[in-house]
Parts: sequence; structure tokens; C-alpha cells
Amino acid sequence: MHELRRTTAAITVMLATLSLGACSSSESASDSAKAKAKAPIDRADWPAEVPTAGLVKGLELPLESYLPSYADQVAVDTALRTLQTRCMSEYGLTIDLPRPGANPPPHSNAVSIERRYGLSDRAQAQQYGYGLPEELTRSLESVEEGLSGIEVEVLTGRKKPESAPPKGAKGAKGAKNSYGNFGRVPEPARAEHNGKKLHEGGCAGWANRRLDVNEEDAGFVSVLASTSLSESRPLKPVEKALKSWSACMKDKGRKAADPFRAMEQGYADGDGTTKNAIELALDDIDCKEQTRLIEVWFEEESAVQKRLIEENKDQLAAVKKRMGEVLAAAKAVK
Repeated sequence: MHELRRTTAAITVMLATLSLGACSSSESASDSAKAKAKAPIDRADWPAEVPTAGLVKGLELPLESYLPSYADQVAVDTALRTLQTRCMSEYGLTIDLPRPGANPPPHSNAVSIERRYGLSDRAQAQQYGYGLPEELTRSLESVEEGLSGIEVEVLTGRKKPESAPPKGAKGAKGAKNSYGNFGRVPEPARAEHNGKKLHEGGCAGWANRRLDVNEEDAGFVSVLASTSLSESRPLKPVEKALKSWSACMKDKGRKAADPFRAMEQGYADGDGTTKNAIELALDDIDCKEQTRLIEVWFEEESAVQKRLIEENKDQLAAVKKRMGEVLAAAKAVK
């Protein structure tokens, strides 16, 4: 269950990220991303709302209807960018934030069904193993990397995280957290700039409030999505399919209890794109197809999600209503 917990935690993080149009990590402020952001947006690069290839082709979990489509998220993020830029100019700051949609993420929403049950696309695995094409990893870069310290403060209401911990600092060898500052919580921003008081949460927070973005909605749906995955894992049909998958892998000379263990092995030697990782990934997917693992797990999780939706129908109805209101407000921003 260790790998499953890691997977559900990742789902929570991604879902929260999708809702944070104010400082969305789906767009990078690196030089290459800035250049791309000035070019026409190519919607052909955007992820399909429902997968069009692989073992999850045509599959959509019930909770996905309570998540914005990528196109809708881009519309909201575009409005937020406009408001943020306008707000920053009031402090005498001109910033060039990347346009939403220029660097699309690998999945259409935070459910990430393409990798929810491990790898699912053989053609992609044959080329990249457990990794992703470089163009799809730009979505993991931070907007803040291209901004000065004062720009980050005015935009976010907190100081810019350090790119590395001070020499000898506790946790210096640890992994970066979501702030990129190795576990340290960012300090609050200065109170004002150019004689004007900073907004609570910076210009990003101000923009969110203008559109009435409710970030708690994302967290709520995220918890339900994580719950459905963890509750479906021990169900008998899934357990049976997992055992069949593991036996299939054993016949191929592989040892893995579940696809998440296989993925862990795929990344053991690097970025998941080595020759060995590719061979492992192909065996992984072939065994999924042979045992119908993804099909079985999807059916069981769908049933769990339908129950969760019924149990939380009032709150989810409110989430969907607010989604529509935020989108309408975003489209009204000029």
C-alpha cells in the first residue's frame, strides 16, 4: 500500500495545482517557455479530455465531471493572468507571465487516468519507458523561477523561496517541497511596495477573489478521488487482477506486486527511459492487457466513485455550480 499512498498523494497535489491559476505550475517562466508563450497557442498539443489511445482509451471516471476540462482551466487561468498583470502594473511592475495553454500538462485533469493504474500507453512506453516526453515535463517548472524577488512578493504575498538551502542548513540534502525551498515555509512579503499596500495573497490572491475561485473545491474533489482509488485497491476483483498481473510479470522474469512497484523499478536507474526501463514498461503494459487489470480496476473504482458522489451530492453540486460561475466570470474579463 506504500506505493498506492504515494500515488494518491500525487493526485491530491496535481488537483490542487490545477485549481491555482494564480500561480499555475502548468506554465513555465524559463526562457524557452517564454519564447513558446509568445507563439500562437497550438491546441493540438493539449491533452484530450478523454484518452484517445492506450488501455484507457475512452475511459472517464465519474468524478471527472466535477473537474474543469483543460480548455476551461486555460480560460480561467488566462483571465487570472490578465488580472494579475493588471494588478502588478499598479505597483509599477511589468511582468511577462507565460500564457496558459502554451505548455500543456501530460493529462487533462488531476485524476490523471492515463497513469492512474500505472502505465497504459504501449506506444509511449516503447519510446519513453516510464518517463515522459520533454515537452510534457515543462508543466512541472515554477512560474516564480523567472521573476525577481520583489515581483514574487507582490504577486504571491510571500518572499521568493531560495533555490537551495544555506550551506550546512538542516535538510540541505533533502528533497525540495512544493515551494522549492527544501522544507522551509516561505516568509511573508513586505507590507507595501511603491507606497501601495500589498493585497492579501498578493496580486494572485486578489485575482482569485475577483473570479471567486474556491480553492477548497479542488481539495474536496481530490480527497474523494484519492479515497476511491485506495478503497478500490483491496476489492476482490482488483486483488484477483493484480495477482494475475504479477504472475504474468513473473512469467516474463519480472518481480513486482503491482504496477506501482514496477514503476519504482523503472525509475531505479534514472529517469525511467533507460533500455531496461523500456523493456520493463512494455512487459508491464502487455501484462495489463492480458489480465484486463486496468479495465477491472476502472470498473471497480467507478462503482466506488458513484457511491461517493451520491453520499456527497449536495457539496458536489455546489462545486459544479461554482465551476460554472468562475468560468463565466473568467470569460467576462477583458
